[in-house]
Amino acid sequence: MLRVMQLEDLRALLALGDHQHVTEAAAALGTTQPSLSRLLARVEAELGARLFERDARGVHPNPLGELTLTAARDLVGRYDRLCRDLAGLLDPDSGTVRLAFLDSMATSLVPRILHDVRERAPRLRVELRQEPGHVILPDLESGAAELALISPQPRGPYGWLPLQKQKLALIVPPGHRLVPRRRARLADAAGEDFVTVPPGFGFRVLIDGLFAAAGVTPRIALEIGDLATIEGLVGAGLGVALVPESFAGATGTVGLPLAAPGAERVVGLTWRADRPPGPAAARFRAIVEASAPYT
Repeated sequence: MLRVMQLEDLRALLALGDHQHVTEAAAALGTTQPSLSRLLARVEAELGARLFERDARGVHPNPLGELTLTAARDLVGRYDRLCRDLAGLLDPDSGTVRLAFLDSMATSLVPRILHDVRERAPRLRVELRQEPGHVILPDLESGAAELALISPQPRGPYGWLPLQKQKLALIVPPGHRLVPRRRARLADAAGEDFVTVPPGFGFRVLIDGLFAAAGVTPRIALEIGDLATIEGLVGAGLGVALVPESFAGATGTVGLPLAAPGAERVVGLTWRADRPPGPAAARFRAIVEASAPYT
């Protein structure tokens, strides 16, 4: 059977899947409801399968439709990525860079880096992916991300540009017994409810290593994968925590500098070193390297 389906047909299917209403999908696509209905009928006839069920509430993908939408999303995504990559080859200063970063860098390091890049290459586009470290590395492997801001330095075929050293502090709620102290030891947290990130996070590896070196076993009370939320939980009196010093005080917590060897987090830019970067990614990396370190 001759395949005549066009890329825009796939985009129309995706719009129907997102809006699940022909009129709303047509408006989003800038076409009319009758035109979109005819397109759907033609696509279903071409594929030899009914993809959407119609009722008074709209249109809803059936199992065959879900399968088709998954394939359409993949094909459209690949085409769009090809266009971005070609644009980057033609002009690195107007290409697109896919940058992943840890949640804890969203309001500090990331805006400063993007500001520097915007000043040096104002037409460079940056696609941002905010996610935990154990998701970032697979994204670098698959190519969903080209560069990443992460901590600690990953093992394996990765390039590494250290950008910032963040000293750690023990944060406690207002009125806590440790507030009068000028510094804290890891042993001070031994009998406290401890709030931290879950196992598997890079920051948890750092914290577990610090406690192990000090011969202290913390009493884990709560685990959540966001340092800002951890600081809020401590501020609410639900425990104590180790965080970068910059997170202390947002909700009234008190940060005590940590007296422990290696009590710092090194944040850096990383990328796959076993494949050449795209021109836009190389341009982004060069700008960041010229601006580093970030204090």
